[in-house]
Amino acid sequence: MTQQKTWSQRFESALHPAIARFNASINFDIELIEYDLTGSQAHAKMLAKSGIISQGESEQLVTGLEQIRQEYRQGKFNPGIEAEDVHFAVERRLVEIIGDVGKKLHTGRSRNDQVGTDTRLYLREQIQVIRSQLREFQTVILDLAEKNVETLIPGYTHLQRAQPLSLAHHLMAYFQMTQRDWERLGDIYQRVNISPLGCGALAGTTFPIDRRYTAELLGFEDIYANSLDGVSDRDFVVEFLAAASLIMVHLSRLSEEIIFWASAEFKFVNLKDSCATGSSIMPQKKNPDVPELVRGKTGRVFGHLQAMLVMMKGLPLAYNKDLQEDKEGLFDGVNTVKACLQAMTILLKEGLEFRSQRLNEAVNEDFSNATDVADYLAAKGIPFREAYNLVGKVVKTSIENGKLLKDLSLTEWQELHPAFAADIYEAISPRQVVAARNSEGGTGFSQIEQALKTARNLLKNTK
Repeated sequence: MTQQKTWSQRFESALHPAIARFNASINFDIELIEYDLTGSQAHAKMLAKSGIISQGESEQLVTGLEQIRQEYRQGKFNPGIEAEDVHFAVERRLVEIIGDVGKKLHTGRSRNDQVGTDTRLYLREQIQVIRSQLREFQTVILDLAEKNVETLIPGYTHLQRAQPLSLAHHLMAYFQMTQRDWERLGDIYQRVNISPLGCGALAGTTFPIDRRYTAELLGFEDIYANSLDGVSDRDFVVEFLAAASLIMVHLSRLSEEIIFWASAEFKFVNLKDSCATGSSIMPQKKNPDVPELVRGKTGRVFGHLQAMLVMMKGLPLAYNKDLQEDKEGLFDGVNTVKACLQAMTILLKEGLEFRSQRLNEAVNEDFSNATDVADYLAAKGIPFREAYNLVGKVVKTSIENGKLLKDLSLTEWQELHPAFAADIYEAISPRQVVAARNSEGGTGFSQIEQALKTARNLLKNTK
Protein backbone atom coordinates (compact mmCIF):
# COMPACT_ATOMS: atom_id res chain seq x y z
CA MET A 1 0.00 0.00 0.00
CA THR A 2 2.96 2.32 -0.44
CA GLN A 3 2.51 2.99 -4.16
CA GLN A 4 0.95 6.26 -5.36
CA LYS A 5 -2.79 5.82 -5.67
CA THR A 6 -4.97 6.89 -8.60
CA TRP A 7 -5.26 10.45 -7.34
CA SER A 8 -3.68 13.46 -9.06
CA GLN A 9 -0.32 15.02 -8.31
CA ARG A 10 -2.10 17.10 -5.70
CA PHE A 11 -1.14 14.30 -3.30
CA GLU A 12 2.46 13.66 -2.25
CA SER A 13 2.02 10.31 -0.54
CA ALA A 14 -0.24 7.30 -0.44
CA LEU A 15 -2.91 6.67 2.13
CA HIS A 16 -1.99 5.16 5.48
CA PRO A 17 -2.63 1.40 5.16
CA ALA A 18 -5.30 1.41 7.88
CA ILE A 19 -7.06 4.39 6.29
CA ALA A 20 -6.86 2.68 2.90
CA ARG A 21 -8.66 -0.35 4.35
CA PHE A 22 -11.19 1.88 6.10
CA ASN A 23 -11.81 3.84 2.90
CA ALA A 24 -12.14 0.87 0.57
CA SER A 25 -15.44 -0.59 -0.58
CA ILE A 26 -14.17 -3.24 -2.99
CA ASN A 27 -15.04 -6.06 -0.58
CA PHE A 28 -18.75 -5.33 -1.02
CA ASP A 29 -19.23 -3.16 -4.10
CA ILE A 30 -17.72 -5.91 -6.25
CA GLU A 31 -21.40 -6.96 -6.30
CA LEU A 32 -21.87 -4.17 -8.84
CA ILE A 33 -19.16 -5.24 -11.26
CA GLU A 34 -21.38 -6.56 -14.04
CA TYR A 35 -23.57 -3.46 -13.85
CA ASP A 36 -20.45 -1.27 -13.85
CA LEU A 37 -19.19 -3.03 -16.97
CA THR A 38 -22.55 -2.65 -18.72
CA GLY A 39 -22.77 1.03 -17.82
CA SER A 40 -19.19 1.62 -18.94
CA GLN A 41 -19.81 -0.05 -22.28
CA ALA A 42 -22.77 2.24 -22.90
CA HIS A 43 -20.65 5.24 -21.91
CA ALA A 44 -17.88 4.17 -24.31
CA LYS A 45 -20.36 3.88 -27.18
CA MET A 46 -21.77 7.31 -26.39
CA LEU A 47 -18.30 8.88 -26.37
CA ALA A 48 -17.78 7.69 -29.93
CA LYS A 49 -21.25 8.73 -31.08
CA SER A 50 -20.64 12.21 -29.68
CA GLY A 51 -17.24 12.48 -31.40
CA ILE A 52 -15.31 12.63 -28.13
CA ILE A 53 -13.27 9.52 -28.95
CA SER A 54 -12.91 7.57 -32.18
CA GLN A 55 -15.07 4.62 -33.12
CA GLY A 56 -12.03 2.36 -32.98
CA GLU A 57 -11.19 3.50 -29.47
CA SER A 58 -14.77 2.91 -28.40
CA GLU A 59 -14.69 -0.61 -29.79
CA GLN A 60 -11.45 -1.31 -27.92
CA LEU A 61 -13.02 -0.10 -24.71
CA VAL A 62 -16.15 -2.19 -25.20
CA THR A 63 -14.13 -5.30 -26.07
CA GLY A 64 -11.78 -4.82 -23.13
CA LEU A 65 -14.69 -4.39 -20.73
CA GLU A 66 -16.27 -7.56 -22.05
CA GLN A 67 -13.02 -9.41 -21.46
CA ILE A 68 -13.08 -8.27 -17.84
CA ARG A 69 -16.65 -9.55 -17.56
CA GLN A 70 -15.57 -12.99 -18.75
CA GLU A 71 -12.53 -12.98 -16.47
CA TYR A 72 -14.75 -12.17 -13.50
CA ARG A 73 -17.25 -14.87 -14.36
CA GLN A 74 -14.44 -17.39 -14.68
CA GLY A 75 -12.99 -16.38 -11.33
CA LYS A 76 -9.84 -14.89 -12.86
CA PHE A 77 -10.46 -11.27 -11.86
CA ASN A 78 -10.39 -10.82 -8.11
CA PRO A 79 -9.31 -7.27 -7.24
CA GLY A 80 -8.04 -6.69 -3.72
CA ILE A 81 -8.07 -3.83 -1.27
CA GLU A 82 -5.52 -1.87 -3.27
CA ALA A 83 -8.19 -1.25 -5.92
CA GLU A 84 -10.28 0.70 -3.39
CA ASP A 85 -13.56 0.19 -5.27
CA VAL A 86 -15.01 -1.71 -8.18
CA HIS A 87 -14.79 1.29 -10.53
CA PHE A 88 -11.04 1.77 -10.09
CA ALA A 89 -10.51 -1.98 -10.24
CA VAL A 90 -12.22 -2.18 -13.63
CA GLU A 91 -10.44 0.87 -15.03
CA ARG A 92 -7.02 -0.35 -13.91
CA ARG A 93 -7.58 -3.80 -15.42
CA LEU A 94 -8.86 -2.20 -18.63
CA VAL A 95 -5.63 -0.21 -19.00
CA GLU A 96 -3.66 -3.42 -18.48
CA ILE A 97 -5.61 -5.07 -21.30
CA ILE A 98 -5.81 -2.32 -23.96
CA GLY A 99 -3.21 0.22 -22.85
CA ASP A 100 -3.60 3.99 -22.78
CA VAL A 101 -6.92 3.91 -24.62
CA GLY A 102 -8.36 2.54 -21.40
CA LYS A 103 -7.57 5.83 -19.71
CA LYS A 104 -10.11 7.56 -21.96
CA LEU A 105 -13.06 5.64 -20.56
CA HIS A 106 -13.62 8.04 -17.69
CA THR A 107 -13.94 11.06 -19.98
CA GLY A 108 -17.13 12.99 -19.28
CA ARG A 109 -18.17 11.16 -16.14
CA SER A 110 -17.36 10.86 -12.44
CA ARG A 111 -17.44 8.03 -9.99
CA ASN A 112 -20.39 9.88 -8.49
CA ASP A 113 -22.71 9.43 -11.47
CA GLN A 114 -21.08 6.10 -12.25
CA VAL A 115 -21.93 4.49 -8.91
CA GLY A 116 -25.42 5.96 -9.02
CA THR A 117 -25.94 4.34 -12.41
CA ASP A 118 -24.56 0.99 -11.27
CA THR A 119 -26.76 0.94 -8.19
CA ARG A 120 -29.87 1.69 -10.22
CA LEU A 121 -29.05 -1.00 -12.76
CA TYR A 122 -28.58 -3.48 -9.91
CA LEU A 123 -31.76 -2.55 -8.07
CA ARG A 124 -33.83 -2.42 -11.23
CA GLU A 125 -32.97 -6.05 -11.90
CA GLN A 126 -33.46 -7.14 -8.30
CA ILE A 127 -36.90 -5.55 -8.13
CA GLN A 128 -37.99 -7.65 -11.08
CA VAL A 129 -36.64 -10.79 -9.42
CA ILE A 130 -38.49 -10.03 -6.18
CA ARG A 131 -41.72 -9.24 -8.02
CA SER A 132 -41.46 -12.64 -9.72
CA GLN A 133 -40.93 -14.26 -6.32
CA LEU A 134 -43.99 -12.47 -4.98
CA ARG A 135 -46.03 -13.86 -7.86
CA GLU A 136 -44.78 -17.37 -7.07
CA PHE A 137 -45.66 -16.88 -3.40
CA GLN A 138 -49.13 -15.64 -4.36
CA THR A 139 -49.63 -18.66 -6.61
CA VAL A 140 -48.86 -21.02 -3.74
CA ILE A 141 -51.21 -19.08 -1.44
CA LEU A 142 -53.95 -19.24 -4.07
CA ASP A 143 -53.44 -22.96 -4.70
CA LEU A 144 -53.71 -23.62 -0.97
CA ALA A 145 -56.78 -21.42 -0.64
CA GLU A 146 -58.58 -23.16 -3.49
CA LYS A 147 -58.16 -26.47 -1.65
CA ASN A 148 -59.55 -25.08 1.60
CA VAL A 149 -62.63 -23.06 0.73
CA GLU A 150 -64.82 -25.16 3.02
CA THR A 151 -62.18 -25.73 5.69
CA LEU A 152 -63.09 -23.58 8.67
CA ILE A 153 -60.67 -21.91 11.07
CA PRO A 154 -61.28 -19.76 14.13
CA GLY A 155 -60.86 -16.07 13.43
CA TYR A 156 -59.29 -13.91 16.11
CA THR A 157 -59.22 -10.34 17.28
CA HIS A 158 -56.96 -9.43 20.21
CA LEU A 159 -55.86 -13.09 19.96
CA GLN A 160 -59.29 -14.01 21.32
CA ARG A 161 -61.74 -16.20 19.43
CA ALA A 162 -63.95 -13.84 17.41
CA GLN A 163 -65.81 -15.44 14.48
CA PRO A 164 -65.19 -18.53 12.37
CA LEU A 165 -63.72 -18.05 8.92
CA SER A 166 -63.09 -20.02 5.80
CA LEU A 167 -59.41 -20.96 5.83
CA ALA A 168 -59.29 -19.80 2.20
CA HIS A 169 -60.46 -16.36 3.29
CA HIS A 170 -57.73 -16.21 5.93
CA LEU A 171 -55.04 -17.22 3.45
CA MET A 172 -56.26 -14.79 0.82
CA ALA A 173 -55.66 -11.90 3.21
CA TYR A 174 -51.96 -12.60 2.66
CA PHE A 175 -52.52 -12.76 -1.09
CA GLN A 176 -53.89 -9.22 -0.93
CA MET A 177 -50.99 -8.02 1.22
CA THR A 178 -48.45 -9.35 -1.24
CA GLN A 179 -50.41 -7.90 -4.14
CA ARG A 180 -49.82 -4.47 -2.61
CA ASP A 181 -46.15 -5.38 -2.25
CA TRP A 182 -45.99 -6.31 -5.93
CA GLU A 183 -47.69 -3.10 -6.99
CA ARG A 184 -45.56 -0.99 -4.65
CA LEU A 185 -42.35 -2.37 -6.13
CA GLY A 186 -43.71 -1.60 -9.61
CA ASP A 187 -44.20 2.03 -8.60
CA ILE A 188 -40.70 2.22 -7.15
CA TYR A 189 -39.24 0.66 -10.29
CA GLN A 190 -40.34 3.70 -12.27
CA ARG A 191 -38.26 5.99 -10.04
CA VAL A 192 -35.31 3.61 -10.03
CA ASN A 193 -35.38 3.54 -13.82
CA ILE A 194 -33.97 7.06 -14.27
CA SER A 195 -30.39 7.61 -15.41
CA PRO A 196 -27.89 9.82 -13.54
CA LEU A 197 -25.12 8.99 -16.01
CA GLY A 198 -23.62 12.20 -17.34
CA CYS A 199 -24.36 14.25 -14.22
CA GLY A 200 -20.63 14.17 -13.56
CA ALA A 201 -19.31 14.91 -10.10
CA LEU A 202 -22.15 17.36 -9.42
CA ALA A 203 -22.42 19.95 -12.19
CA GLY A 204 -22.46 18.04 -15.47
CA THR A 205 -19.53 18.12 -17.89
CA THR A 206 -18.00 20.36 -20.53
CA PHE A 207 -17.89 17.51 -23.03
CA PRO A 208 -20.71 17.28 -25.60
CA ILE A 209 -22.12 14.04 -24.19
CA ASP A 210 -25.50 12.57 -25.10
CA ARG A 211 -27.12 11.50 -21.85
CA ARG A 212 -30.30 10.33 -23.50
CA TYR A 213 -28.35 7.97 -25.74
CA THR A 214 -26.73 6.19 -22.78
CA ALA A 215 -30.10 6.10 -21.04
CA GLU A 216 -31.59 4.43 -24.11
CA LEU A 217 -28.74 1.92 -24.34
CA LEU A 218 -29.19 1.00 -20.69
CA GLY A 219 -32.97 0.81 -20.85
CA PHE A 220 -33.67 3.80 -18.62
CA GLU A 221 -36.96 5.58 -19.20
CA ASP A 222 -35.64 9.05 -18.44
CA ILE A 223 -32.65 11.03 -17.14
CA TYR A 224 -32.22 13.15 -14.04
CA ALA A 225 -33.11 16.74 -14.84
CA ASN A 226 -30.73 18.19 -12.25
CA SER A 227 -27.12 17.04 -11.96
CA LEU A 228 -26.89 17.79 -8.24
CA ASP A 229 -29.95 15.67 -7.58
CA GLY A 230 -28.73 12.97 -9.92
CA VAL A 231 -25.54 12.21 -8.02
CA SER A 232 -26.90 12.68 -4.49
CA ASP A 233 -30.36 11.09 -4.72
CA ARG A 234 -30.84 7.89 -2.76
CA ASP A 235 -34.60 8.21 -2.36
CA PHE A 236 -34.98 5.10 -4.49
CA VAL A 237 -32.89 3.08 -2.01
CA VAL A 238 -34.98 4.35 0.89
CA GLU A 239 -38.18 3.58 -1.01
CA PHE A 240 -37.02 0.09 -1.82
CA LEU A 241 -36.01 -0.65 1.77
CA ALA A 242 -39.38 0.68 2.94
CA ALA A 243 -41.15 -1.63 0.50
CA ALA A 244 -38.84 -4.48 1.52
CA SER A 245 -39.70 -3.79 5.16
CA LEU A 246 -43.42 -4.11 4.38
CA ILE A 247 -42.82 -7.39 2.56
CA MET A 248 -41.03 -8.63 5.66
CA VAL A 249 -43.88 -7.36 7.87
CA HIS A 250 -46.32 -9.47 5.89
CA LEU A 251 -44.09 -12.54 5.90
CA SER A 252 -43.47 -12.10 9.62
CA ARG A 253 -47.18 -11.85 10.43
CA LEU A 254 -47.82 -15.09 8.57
CA SER A 255 -44.81 -16.63 10.29
CA GLU A 256 -46.19 -15.68 13.68
CA GLU A 257 -49.49 -17.37 12.88
CA ILE A 258 -47.82 -20.53 11.62
CA ILE A 259 -45.74 -20.69 14.81
CA PHE A 260 -48.93 -20.46 16.86
CA TRP A 261 -50.78 -22.94 14.66
CA ALA A 262 -47.97 -25.51 14.94
CA SER A 263 -47.92 -25.40 18.75
CA ALA A 264 -49.45 -28.10 20.91
CA GLU A 265 -51.92 -25.52 22.20
CA PHE A 266 -53.37 -24.92 18.73
CA LYS A 267 -52.52 -28.04 16.69
CA PHE A 268 -53.92 -26.43 13.55
CA VAL A 269 -51.00 -27.51 11.31
CA ASN A 270 -48.43 -30.26 11.11
CA LEU A 271 -44.90 -29.28 10.15
CA LYS A 272 -43.30 -31.70 7.70
CA ASP A 273 -39.79 -32.94 8.35
CA SER A 274 -38.43 -31.19 5.26
CA CYS A 275 -39.09 -27.77 6.76
CA ALA A 276 -38.53 -28.29 10.48
CA THR A 277 -35.68 -29.16 12.83
CA GLY A 278 -35.33 -30.95 16.15
CA SER A 279 -33.82 -30.20 19.50
CA SER A 280 -30.28 -31.14 20.47
CA ILE A 281 -31.53 -32.40 23.84
CA MET A 282 -35.30 -32.95 23.62
CA PRO A 283 -36.02 -35.76 21.14
CA GLN A 284 -39.76 -35.06 20.92
CA LYS A 285 -39.35 -31.51 19.57
CA LYS A 286 -40.12 -30.34 16.05
CA ASN A 287 -39.22 -26.68 15.72
CA PRO A 288 -40.72 -24.16 13.23
CA ASP A 289 -37.33 -22.77 12.23
CA VAL A 290 -38.39 -21.29 8.89
CA PRO A 291 -41.06 -18.94 10.22
CA GLU A 292 -38.94 -18.14 13.27
CA LEU A 293 -36.00 -17.12 11.10
CA VAL A 294 -38.22 -15.04 8.84
CA ARG A 295 -39.65 -13.32 11.90
CA GLY A 296 -36.11 -12.68 13.16
CA LYS A 297 -34.68 -11.47 9.87
CA THR A 298 -37.44 -8.88 9.58
CA GLY A 299 -35.59 -6.70 12.08
CA ARG A 300 -32.42 -6.51 10.02
CA VAL A 301 -34.34 -5.16 7.01
CA PHE A 302 -36.00 -2.58 9.26
CA GLY A 303 -32.52 -1.67 10.49
CA HIS A 304 -31.22 -1.05 6.98
CA LEU A 305 -34.13 1.31 6.30
CA GLN A 306 -33.50 3.20 9.52
CA ALA A 307 -29.78 3.43 8.76
CA MET A 308 -30.46 4.92 5.32
CA LEU A 309 -32.88 7.50 6.69
CA VAL A 310 -30.48 8.56 9.44
CA MET A 311 -27.58 8.78 6.98
CA MET A 312 -29.48 10.82 4.40
CA LYS A 313 -31.10 13.31 6.74
CA GLY A 314 -27.92 15.34 7.31
CA LEU A 315 -26.17 15.23 3.94
CA PRO A 316 -25.62 18.54 2.12
CA LEU A 317 -25.54 18.51 -1.66
CA ALA A 318 -24.03 16.91 -3.56
CA TYR A 319 -22.07 13.66 -3.17
CA ASN A 320 -20.56 12.74 0.21
CA LYS A 321 -18.54 9.69 1.15
CA ASP A 322 -21.33 8.75 3.55
CA LEU A 323 -23.21 7.50 0.50
CA GLN A 324 -20.80 4.58 0.30
CA GLU A 325 -22.82 3.24 3.23
CA ASP A 326 -25.92 2.74 1.09
CA LYS A 327 -24.70 -0.47 -0.50
CA GLU A 328 -24.19 -3.04 2.21
CA GLY A 329 -27.65 -2.42 3.68
CA LEU A 330 -29.23 -2.44 0.24
CA PHE A 331 -27.48 -5.64 -0.83
CA ASP A 332 -28.36 -7.38 2.43
CA GLY A 333 -31.95 -6.11 2.28
CA VAL A 334 -32.35 -7.50 -1.23
CA ASN A 335 -30.79 -10.85 -0.33
CA THR A 336 -32.78 -11.18 2.89
CA VAL A 337 -36.13 -10.54 1.20
CA LYS A 338 -35.33 -12.96 -1.60
CA ALA A 339 -34.23 -15.69 0.81
CA CYS A 340 -37.28 -15.25 3.05
CA LEU A 341 -39.72 -15.27 0.14
CA GLN A 342 -38.15 -18.45 -1.19
CA ALA A 343 -38.21 -20.17 2.21
CA MET A 344 -41.81 -19.22 2.97
CA THR A 345 -42.95 -20.29 -0.49
CA ILE A 346 -41.38 -23.71 0.03
CA LEU A 347 -42.85 -23.97 3.53
CA LEU A 348 -46.38 -23.29 2.33
CA LYS A 349 -46.07 -25.50 -0.73
CA GLU A 350 -44.26 -28.47 0.78
CA GLY A 351 -43.66 -28.00 4.48
CA LEU A 352 -46.97 -27.93 6.31
CA GLU A 353 -50.43 -29.47 6.23
CA PHE A 354 -53.60 -28.16 7.84
CA ARG A 355 -55.30 -30.52 10.29
CA SER A 356 -58.89 -30.36 9.05
CA GLN A 357 -60.38 -32.44 11.86
CA ARG A 358 -58.73 -30.34 14.55
CA LEU A 359 -59.85 -27.12 12.82
CA ASN A 360 -63.41 -28.44 12.66
CA GLU A 361 -63.28 -29.19 16.38
CA ALA A 362 -61.89 -25.74 17.11
CA VAL A 363 -64.76 -23.84 15.50
CA ASN A 364 -67.26 -25.92 17.48
CA GLU A 365 -65.78 -25.35 20.92
CA ASP A 366 -66.23 -21.63 21.56
CA PHE A 367 -68.69 -18.74 21.56
CA SER A 368 -67.58 -17.24 18.24
CA ASN A 369 -71.17 -17.65 16.98
CA ALA A 370 -72.50 -15.22 19.60
CA THR A 371 -72.69 -12.33 17.13
CA ASP A 372 -74.91 -14.47 14.93
CA VAL A 373 -77.38 -14.91 17.77
CA ALA A 374 -77.59 -11.12 18.04
CA ASP A 375 -77.96 -10.87 14.25
CA TYR A 376 -80.69 -13.53 14.39
CA LEU A 377 -82.72 -11.42 16.82
CA ALA A 378 -82.00 -8.20 14.92
CA ALA A 379 -83.34 -9.82 11.75
CA LYS A 380 -86.59 -10.42 13.65
CA GLY A 381 -86.97 -6.74 14.47
CA ILE A 382 -85.30 -6.56 17.88
CA PRO A 383 -82.92 -3.58 18.14
CA PHE A 384 -79.36 -4.80 17.76
CA ARG A 385 -78.06 -3.22 20.97
CA GLU A 386 -80.86 -4.89 22.94
CA ALA A 387 -80.06 -8.20 21.24
CA TYR A 388 -76.35 -7.67 21.91
CA ASN A 389 -76.92 -7.21 25.65
CA LEU A 390 -79.22 -10.22 25.81
CA VAL A 391 -76.68 -12.48 24.12
CA GLY A 392 -73.98 -11.23 26.47
CA LYS A 393 -76.05 -12.50 29.39
CA VAL A 394 -76.61 -15.80 27.59
CA VAL A 395 -72.88 -16.29 27.08
CA LYS A 396 -72.19 -15.46 30.73
CA THR A 397 -74.70 -17.95 32.09
CA SER A 398 -73.62 -20.60 29.57
CA ILE A 399 -70.02 -20.32 30.69
CA GLU A 400 -71.10 -20.58 34.32
CA ASN A 401 -73.05 -23.74 33.49
CA GLY A 402 -70.31 -25.27 31.34
CA LYS A 403 -72.36 -25.12 28.16
CA LEU A 404 -71.89 -23.78 24.64
CA LEU A 405 -74.68 -21.97 22.79
CA LYS A 406 -75.35 -25.03 20.66
CA ASP A 407 -76.06 -27.01 23.87
CA LEU A 408 -79.00 -24.84 24.97
CA SER A 409 -82.40 -26.41 24.53
CA LEU A 410 -85.09 -24.67 22.49
CA THR A 411 -87.01 -24.13 25.73
CA GLU A 412 -83.99 -22.33 27.22
CA TRP A 413 -83.71 -20.17 24.10
CA GLN A 414 -87.38 -19.23 24.20
CA GLU A 415 -87.20 -18.43 27.90
CA LEU A 416 -84.57 -15.86 26.97
CA HIS A 417 -86.74 -14.38 24.22
CA PRO A 418 -89.88 -15.66 22.45
CA ALA A 419 -88.46 -14.73 19.04
CA PHE A 420 -86.19 -17.77 19.12
CA ALA A 421 -87.33 -20.72 17.03
CA ALA A 422 -85.90 -24.09 15.99
CA ASP A 423 -83.92 -22.47 13.17
CA ILE A 424 -81.57 -20.91 15.72
CA TYR A 425 -79.44 -24.07 15.68
CA GLU A 426 -78.81 -23.82 11.96
CA ALA A 427 -78.14 -20.09 12.25
CA ILE A 428 -75.35 -20.63 14.78
CA SER A 429 -73.70 -23.67 13.17
CA PRO A 430 -70.12 -22.73 12.19
CA ARG A 431 -70.63 -23.46 8.52
CA GLN A 432 -73.75 -21.29 8.36
CA VAL A 433 -72.04 -18.56 10.36
CA VAL A 434 -69.35 -18.44 7.67
CA ALA A 435 -71.73 -18.80 4.73
CA ALA A 436 -73.98 -16.01 6.00
CA ARG A 437 -71.23 -13.38 5.85
CA ASN A 438 -71.81 -12.78 2.19
CA SER A 439 -71.12 -9.04 2.05
CA GLU A 440 -68.60 -8.08 -0.62
CA GLY A 441 -65.12 -9.03 0.54
CA GLY A 442 -66.52 -11.19 3.35
CA THR A 443 -65.83 -14.80 4.30
CA GLY A 444 -69.05 -16.18 2.78
CA PHE A 445 -68.34 -19.10 0.47
CA SER A 446 -69.76 -17.43 -2.64
CA GLN A 447 -67.64 -14.35 -1.94
CA ILE A 448 -64.56 -16.52 -1.56
CA GLU A 449 -65.19 -18.31 -4.83
CA GLN A 450 -65.40 -14.95 -6.58
CA ALA A 451 -62.26 -13.72 -4.85
CA LEU A 452 -60.35 -16.83 -5.92
CA LYS A 453 -61.52 -16.43 -9.52
CA THR A 454 -60.49 -12.76 -9.53
CA ALA A 455 -57.10 -13.61 -8.06
CA ARG A 456 -56.47 -16.37 -10.60
CA ASN A 457 -57.29 -14.02 -13.46
CA LEU A 458 -54.99 -11.40 -11.93
CA LEU A 459 -52.06 -13.81 -11.89
CA LYS A 460 -52.85 -14.97 -15.41
CA ASN A 461 -53.04 -11.47 -16.87
CA THR A 462 -50.13 -9.73 -15.15
CA LYS A 463 -46.48 -10.65 -15.01
